[in-house]
Amino acid sequence: MGNIILRCLKAVCDDTTPASPPHQPSAASRPQFASPAAAGLAALGNHLLNFEKTSQVPEGLSQYVSVSKKTQAKWYAKILAARKESNPPPRTPEEAASLVARALQVQGDVLAGFLQFYSLPFPQIQTQVSGPSSWPEGVQFELHTLPVDAKLVGDGDGMTVHVNTADPRESSVVPIEVHEAVIERRQARAVKDYTRADALQKLIKDAGYRVHDKEEILAREYRIRLRGIDAPEMNMEYGQESKDALTKLIQGKPLTIHVYEEDEYGRLVGDVYCNGVFVQEKLLRKGCAWHYEKFDKRPSFAQWHREAQNAGRGLWAYPNPVAPWTFKWEERNKKNGHKPYQNRRNAQRDQRVPIPAY
Repeated sequence: MGNIILRCLKAVCDDTTPASPPHQPSAASRPQFASPAAAGLAALGNHLLNFEKTSQVPEGLSQYVSVSKKTQAKWYAKILAARKESNPPPRTPEEAASLVARALQVQGDVLAGFLQFYSLPFPQIQTQVSGPSSWPEGVQFELHTLPVDAKLVGDGDGMTVHVNTADPRESSVVPIEVHEAVIERRQARAVKDYTRADALQKLIKDAGYRVHDKEEILAREYRIRLRGIDAPEMNMEYGQESKDALTKLIQGKPLTIHVYEEDEYGRLVGDVYCNGVFVQEKLLRKGCAWHYEKFDKRPSFAQWHREAQNAGRGLWAYPNPVAPWTFKWEERNKKNGHKPYQNRRNAQRDQRVPIPAY
């Protein structure tokens, strides 16, 4: 069905370029269309049919979008797949523009440039996103991350994530200096000036962003602290196992994060969901972390903590597991020359550790 539709589009117009500068066909050869957008719609159909046969992208698109031919090829593959799945297929420039926007999932100048190449209108997209009315009490905003890099999981209750700047929440706040650095870095890499490219990458990273080269995605970087739990430190018993458990849950997967606050260390404190799984619940039930009751009074957290403790799962298999806040408190006392708790059982219960954030 998809091929039939594409061939029908091709029959509308023998010219394979959009009727917009700098690709205007001559007056003698130009088919008669109701508008440039209609000509662009026909040209898009031709280009998709040609891409399906040859995997080649149209010449001239690079004048409108500053991405590599490899990324352009990925775009056309996505549009082609969306075009074949659409029912009914787009029959107007407006419908085609909406299909392109949904398939590419890019925003701003990049999407505008692609649509301009075909003289297609910018679509009015109604994005289905959860809002404040559907969030739990106290949630300030929601993040949708790119797949998590396992190397960026710091321990059993924290990690660094990246959010695509095409996300509506991010797209309007990217500094112009970062946009310019991304373009300059791409140009430097194209001429193999890797010294310059690395310097620009550092500038981008220092601004809190990162370029994912494989997909040429600009992403904002966030450090995340899981709310309501405290995992063993890396130099404690079960510290590595706790980190490994979190890594196994989230590596290579996108996350949804309900952010409640930012702590004094610049970390976002929130509830983390991975493919519908509540990450804190999973870690507590497996005995990979303690419920940090001082900062989170949710009864469900206390229940999951007790269940794992009673079953001897995870860290609770050790004879005398030490609470992370107790461990940190004792370590600080040692450094300051103070005596540690004489009764560790009391220390376990005492969450008055002078650490303002987890």
